[in-house]
Amino acid sequence: MTDGTRPRLARGREHIVATVDEIEPGDHRVFPIGRYGVGVYNVNGRFYAIANYCPHEGGPLCVGRTKGQTVADPDRPGGAKEIREGEFIYCPWHQWGFELATGTTAVKPEWSIRTYPVRVEDDKVIVTA
Repeated sequence: MTDGTRPRLARGREHIVATVDEIEPGDHRVFPIGRYGVGVYNVNGRFYAIANYCPHEGGPLCVGRTKGQTVADPDRPGGAKEIREGEFIYCPWHQWGFELATGTTAVKPEWSIRTYPVRVEDDKVIVTA
């Protein structure tokens, strides 16, 4: 969502949203593109962009936390470990997890989130949304 100080950017276009240095690894920023905004995430130097909207009940997805995926590991205390650190976003309302790269969720695969192409050109992060 927009903060009221900047107008929304038109959808369906390329947007230079930041420089590579402005979104550090493990961090993200939300930009006022379209109706809900677009979150741009830096995961170990790779950039991903998602809609700031959870399909479950419309929560502000980009307010959620990023972390890895929990998988079974019988050799560890508790029987689980986290892999792919920082590659998943969890909705702050009900903790539904979505993969940043693909937008898919194991909870209800038909309710994936919208992702957008991102590229880096001359140190600029460019989102097509």
